[in-house]
Amino acid sequence: MNRLYIDCRDVPGSTCSVAITADNKEELLVAAVEHAVKAHGYTDTPELRAQLQTMFKVAPTVPQRKAA
Repeated sequence: MNRLYIDCRDVPGSTCSVAITADNKEELLVAAVEHAVKAHGYTDTPELRAQLQTMFKVAPTVPQRKAA
């Protein structure tokens, strides 16, 4: 399963450096909405949720090392 993320630095003009990751869209949406409301003063609306979901990206996978 690929992790998803959203990064405030992807928003033009944003000075916020917060990036949020989660294992699924539902968890990421909850965290992203909470951040948008608390840190940026947005109102939780269906339009905000839809806009945030368009910004979700798949996080690159990091190969795991085998124990020696």
